[in-house]
Amino acid sequence: MISTRQATTQDIPEITDIYNEAILHTTATFDTGTKDIQERTTWFNDRDENFPVIVAEYHGKTAGYAALNKWSPKKAYDITAEISVYVQSNYRGKGIGKLLVQSIVAIGEQTKLKTIIARITEGNDHSIYLHERTGFKMVGTLKQVGLKFGKYLDVTIMQKNF
Repeated sequence: MISTRQATTQDIPEITDIYNEAILHTTATFDTGTKDIQERTTWFNDRDENFPVIVAEYHGKTAGYAALNKWSPKKAYDITAEISVYVQSNYRGKGIGKLLVQSIVAIGEQTKLKTIIARITEGNDHSIYLHERTGFKMVGTLKQVGLKFGKYLDVTIMQKNF
C-alpha cells in the first residue's frame, strides 16, 4: 500500500538519506556532495504554504518525497515553483513517483502558485513521461549545462500552469 502525507521534521533523516542516495548514484540532481541533517533541516524550514514537502510511504516505510521549491529568490518569481521528486532505489517501479508527482501538483494547485517548473536530466525518460501524464509540457532543452560522473548533460525544462 502506498500513501502520501505532509512531511514533518521527523522525516528529515529519511529525506536526507533518499536525497544523498540520488546525489551519489544518479543525475537526477546536480548536487555532487552529500547533505547533512542540518542542511536538510534548513532546507525544510525555509518554506511557506506555497512550497510544501510530502513523503510517500510504502507499507509504512518512507520510500520517497516530493517538494515544491522556490524557483528564484527574486520576489516576482513567488508564483513559480520547481518540483523535486526522489524515490529510494529499492522502491522504484512501484508507482511511488507517479503518486508523488500527482499529489504534489494537486497541493500546488491549492496554493498561490501559477506555474511549476521541472528540470529533468537527459536519460530520465521515465520522469519526462510521469510529468507529461500530470499535464506538464516540454518548453525547451538546455544543452550541456551540467557535468556529473564525467559526462556533460542536457536538461529538459517542463512547465505546468494553473
